[in-house]
Amino acid sequence: MVNYDFLEQNARRIRATIAQVLHKTNSSHIGGALSVTDIVNALYFGDVINIDPKNPSDTQRDKVIMSKGHCSIALYTALGAKGYFPLEKLADYCQDGSNLKGHADLYSMPGIETTTGSLGHGLPIGTVMALANKMDGNPGRIYVIMSDGECQEGSVWEAAITASRMKLDNLITIIDANGLQAFERCENMFPNDNVKKMWKDSGWALREIDGHDYRQIIPALYNLPIEKNKPSLIFANTIKGKGVSFMEDRLEWHYKSPNAEQLKQILEELKCEPLL
Repeated sequence: MVNYDFLEQNARRIRATIAQVLHKTNSSHIGGALSVTDIVNALYFGDVINIDPKNPSDTQRDKVIMSKGHCSIALYTALGAKGYFPLEKLADYCQDGSNLKGHADLYSMPGIETTTGSLGHGLPIGTVMALANKMDGNPGRIYVIMSDGECQEGSVWEAAITASRMKLDNLITIIDANGLQAFERCENMFPNDNVKKMWKDSGWALREIDGHDYRQIIPALYNLPIEKNKPSLIFANTIKGKGVSFMEDRLEWHYKSPNAEQLKQILEELKCEPLL
């Protein structure tokens, strides 16, 4: 049985940790990291994916690809909390010589499945992984976390069409649709209604959810594939900077890091201490 109270409290701890780390290291992308937190939390702590931190190279494991690699801090925090590496290492995030890069790096820590950050690459890589599993009879699923702005990359659609043609129902893409990209609202660039139509027209089965409501997230992740012989697309509507009043839906928090006073306010609003 899913413990929704635990998931909600754990998400607050992850958000508090993200804020603390980005304050300490003076690094960025906090807005997108906070918007994707509930998705990452559900995958790793909602009894969704088949993984074992003590055996991270298990050939039949599920794999999670953070295609929006600039939000690696959300993934690193979840992996640390799950036991893939000591949480104390988060203090070195995005610092010179650190294994924990500003963009997800395959060789940084166990649990990172591929290097990402150049947007549009995660889905093509995930498509090949899913195809390989199908050919090998491997039950492992491939989960690709993308942003809505990332859907403007041409390579996304080449992979989407290929995945549909190959009937890769072991491939799940989750769109963290917070409505904002680096310098503009997605609606002014490529409206999300058009994005959803393109996924459907490419042959994907689509389910739309509130990406911060675990009573929608968990059932969506438990009931996969959405349709047999089709790749699944979970379109999760989210809020950039979720959980912090002065960050929510604010474009400038794509890059900024909180100062000491702002960190204090964040922790007061989240009503919990960081994991570190």
